[in-house]
Amino acid sequence: MLVVFSGLPGVGKTTIARAFARATGATHIRVDSIEQAMRDAGWTVEGQGYAVAQAVAEDNLRLGRIVIADSVNPWPLTRRDWRSVAERVGVRAADVEIVCSDRNEHQRRVESRSADIPSHRLPTWQEVIERDYRAWDCERLVIDTAQLDVEQSVQMILSSIAIVGVAPEEAEGRRDRSG
Repeated sequence: MLVVFSGLPGVGKTTIARAFARATGATHIRVDSIEQAMRDAGWTVEGQGYAVAQAVAEDNLRLGRIVIADSVNPWPLTRRDWRSVAERVGVRAADVEIVCSDRNEHQRRVESRSADIPSHRLPTWQEVIERDYRAWDCERLVIDTAQLDVEQSVQMILSSIAIVGVAPEEAEGRRDRSG
């Protein structure tokens, strides 16, 4: 199964995606990490990170792994591209949009966080609110991090998408053992 995490910077997407990966044993593919590695190699990045991430996701899906794609995923085009990856492999895809409905809290998070990828420049609050993030035209699960903590978010996702072979209570046990 492919689980695509989407949302603006600072909403908690990567934090939840990592917790979800630990809970399910899934492969976590983060576009920010790929794009920063490309920049570090001296390349100009204009979205190529998505193509690389999708190729890596497809390889891992073909191995029978659960794959988590973690990116802003701002346009209907990029969302369709992720679903196409799942279709080519013949697996289910689930879209999970992470939002923070409390604007002040979202701003606080954006302005107070520090980069967890060496040399990665985080966007400013102004860049986040000016980002070209388009309305959704397909079904998705929406997780509001102003209302749910990380554990509650993971549980809601597990309950909503019903990953074959990973029961919510089994995932809870995995989290307990992994820290």
